[in-house]
Amino acid sequence: MTNAVREQASGYDIAIVGGGPVGFWLAAEAALGGARVVLLERRRERVTQSRALTIHGRTLETFGLRGLSSRFLEVGQPMPTWHFAGLDTRLDFSPFDSPHPFTLFIPQSRTEAILEAHALEVGVEVRRGALVTAVEDRGDRVDLALDDGTAVSSRWVVGTDGARSIVRRTAGIDFPGLPATDSIAMGDVVLDLPADAPLGGGENEFGGANIIPSGDGVHSRVIVLDTARRHVPQHEPLTLEELSESLRRTTGSDFGARDASWLTRFTNETRLASTYRAGRTLLAGDAAHIHAPMGGQGLNVGVQDAMNLGWKLALTATGRASEDLLDTYESERRPIGERLFANTVAQYQLVSTFTPANASLRDVVSGLLAVPEANRAMAGEVSGFSISYPEPLAADAEADSWAGRRIPDLPLTDGSSVHRALSDGHFVRVSVPGHPPLSMPAFLSKAPVADVQAVRIRADDLPPAGSIIVRPDGYALAGISDAPTADGIHR
Repeated sequence: MTNAVREQASGYDIAIVGGGPVGFWLAAEAALGGARVVLLERRRERVTQSRALTIHGRTLETFGLRGLSSRFLEVGQPMPTWHFAGLDTRLDFSPFDSPHPFTLFIPQSRTEAILEAHALEVGVEVRRGALVTAVEDRGDRVDLALDDGTAVSSRWVVGTDGARSIVRRTAGIDFPGLPATDSIAMGDVVLDLPADAPLGGGENEFGGANIIPSGDGVHSRVIVLDTARRHVPQHEPLTLEELSESLRRTTGSDFGARDASWLTRFTNETRLASTYRAGRTLLAGDAAHIHAPMGGQGLNVGVQDAMNLGWKLALTATGRASEDLLDTYESERRPIGERLFANTVAQYQLVSTFTPANASLRDVVSGLLAVPEANRAMAGEVSGFSISYPEPLAADAEADSWAGRRIPDLPLTDGSSVHRALSDGHFVRVSVPGHPPLSMPAFLSKAPVADVQAVRIRADDLPPAGSIIVRPDGYALAGISDAPTADGIHR
């Protein structure tokens, strides 16, 4: 960059490139943590298409940690169960201790509007029409050149700019995986379906179709893999006529498809970034992982990336924690990306082969999901309820059975709850009456902490705790038993 350009640069703690749901949530989390944040988005207006429809239970729970869940519930459509590869056996979320044991259908356009409003409320500077053309890590800061000749300087940059991320490419981070082999048609259209029509579609030797609500109460989301059209280039425009014909081929009817609000194609390309961090550059969401949209997991895993990274990056960027804390972002979240890779590839394999042998395989897997333990395992993975981070955040920290566990909305003695206590984005130290609170570890001694008392501290199969420290993302940092050991000491 020239000196003239540098003079126009403004200093920030964190620059985030990409204004989708992941970018807005990350920006808000970092700003809530005390960082000066700018979000750079190339589009001048928000998306109007429905795009990603699915908000899973843990993501809705996450929004609730900041007091936002009601904004989504007011406009979304709850679905009590979900699917794995469209199999007959549904995934059941009822066993999980959560205020939101369901999936919510809501158009991405509405999700983005809610999250952008929240980001602005907590002090994020949002710049629309800001196309990043170059990113340069200078060791002590990152300079970002914009297409209007100006620049932005920040201490850190995060790419939430999608599958073709310029942030990832300029950082030299590899994006290995599986190339696209299929093109799938997708559209939001009005159909003649009875009001109580079940989710589903159909399949035959010509392909398969899936029909679900789009979340707006008018259109249905139609996804069709037509074997006669599976190799059409992704960039070739999809017409309503083609979608209707593919529906007739795969289900026997086009259900009167009309009034399309969105028509597109997607592929089964699946990739995972080789690392989530290079120097002062980090990645989250589709910049870090892409896949066929099986199970509606992409947006949700990206939001959880942002939730994990936001408080860590804020503490680091404002000098209240060392850069070692950022290493735990990759160690905690990239394994989730690996599971997402395997999970979506497996689902796509099950839905994209139309042979008697594959039909038998689907029957067998559907039968396995009827086993309660197997169903809970897969429902927990898809929803995010079962995700945990058991490894200590600091190398010298002791192993702890509570560490990294998702904390349910425990009732507090003042009539509130732990989730509401997390609304400021701070650590929350919880103890039961008569039990001394845990001390914050030295490496987080400068992090803000709120002290509360709980009626009880219980979660799943863990022994009751007398005190726990809850991270800003709703997972336990540490816990201590409610019962003394043989030597009389609480551990």
